[in-house]
Amino acid sequence: MKFKYFLKFYIIILFFLFCLFNLISCTFQPAPKSQIITLTVWHWMTDRQSAFLELAKRYFNLTGIKVNFELYAPSEVYAQKVRAAAQGGNLPDIFGILGEKKDFASFIKAGYILDLSQYMEANSRQWRNWFFPEALAVNEFSPTNNYGVKPGIYGVPIDLTTIQMIYNKDLFKELGLDPENPPKDFGEFLEIGKKISNFNNLKRKQFKLQGLVSGWGELWLIDCFANNYAINIMGKDKVFATIRGEVPYTDPDWIKVLSLFKEMRDAGILADGIVTMVNKTAEQIFASGKAVFAFNGSWCVNVYKGMNPNLNYGVFLPPKVSKAYPMAVWGGAGSSFMVNARSKFKEEAVKFLRWLSDEEQQNYLSSATNNLPANKKSVFYNLEINPEFAQGLNYATHPNAWDIAEFSLVIETLDKGIQSIILGEKTPEQVATETQMVKERELARKLKLLIKKE
Repeated sequence: MKFKYFLKFYIIILFFLFCLFNLISCTFQPAPKSQIITLTVWHWMTDRQSAFLELAKRYFNLTGIKVNFELYAPSEVYAQKVRAAAQGGNLPDIFGILGEKKDFASFIKAGYILDLSQYMEANSRQWRNWFFPEALAVNEFSPTNNYGVKPGIYGVPIDLTTIQMIYNKDLFKELGLDPENPPKDFGEFLEIGKKISNFNNLKRKQFKLQGLVSGWGELWLIDCFANNYAINIMGKDKVFATIRGEVPYTDPDWIKVLSLFKEMRDAGILADGIVTMVNKTAEQIFASGKAVFAFNGSWCVNVYKGMNPNLNYGVFLPPKVSKAYPMAVWGGAGSSFMVNARSKFKEEAVKFLRWLSDEEQQNYLSSATNNLPANKKSVFYNLEINPEFAQGLNYATHPNAWDIAEFSLVIETLDKGIQSIILGEKTPEQVATETQMVKERELARKLKLLIKKE
């Protein structure tokens, strides 16, 4: 009998010790690694990688959440990787879209990008109010958009860019020009081409001084230049009417736009080989003091600083052709991040992007990378950034912020045609005719598809 009671007592003691051991183990056992949240961010911005890593460290110290910034460059490689990841269903928590607005729209409609509207509008300190409208516009789809996307904001701008004209002040002095007075109209600009030709004839340098350098081997930069002058010559409404198919590319105003490239060629203002030049090469030529002008974006502040810290240059709006309409420049969000709608950490991803776009982090990014911040309160924080780039936002527009888009094949035909004009292979009239033929073919194809759907 005693043994029976002793056995019960022994079993109770063992059970008590077992529970106590488990309680202690559960209390002091470190959290499994699977419970540590890690956000993965893909990007293509080589000049920002070290700054991003520093910000990731700060965010971890603040929240305990890890952020892995994974760099894939150049941009073509990055764009291919994102498309492949979307097809394979393995996009990261946060990523960016490189492409036209229609590419952005296709990702949204496929369910890969989270609608951030509710987060942007939440509470009294609305997130959307932090940004310049031009920065937010490229990430927003209005109720009248032609892409079939639910109205909303789908991306967070990280920085801004404006693409303008840049000139070498020291070379202006050598050419007998006022280094504080860049050309304001297109005629003045062309006249400088003649001065450059005369200068080269004197053979005062070991190399041929170039006029305008830009990466016009990359069609988007030609398209940017042509688009600016189309808006200046005919106004944005007529440009939009052309995209809708109501105005042909053979219209006299479009002939005038295309003729500008012939005029620049004939004036000797364009650099040798500009139609095959990538922008990195153009940046190297300008930074080395071998070109008077460059057509480039505000990211060049950091690029030129790395190539030639002593480069003495200024920034100005592209010189006007017409006084009827304002000059336009491409501007808005230079880079933006989107949240993967299928991420299991999408709420955490949204919180991180809100933190990243807040004033303190924007100040740091601007200082570390010399890019214009997207946050309005930070825009003049970094005094190294040429203020003209920021002021260019007053003239900023961008096709990715418009509710309509031209057919890709039409844009390609127009831009390649401009290259042919510069090379002397085609006339402006020929390029206009060819572009309009492609436009009519694309419109007919679109109509046929719409009829088939009905």
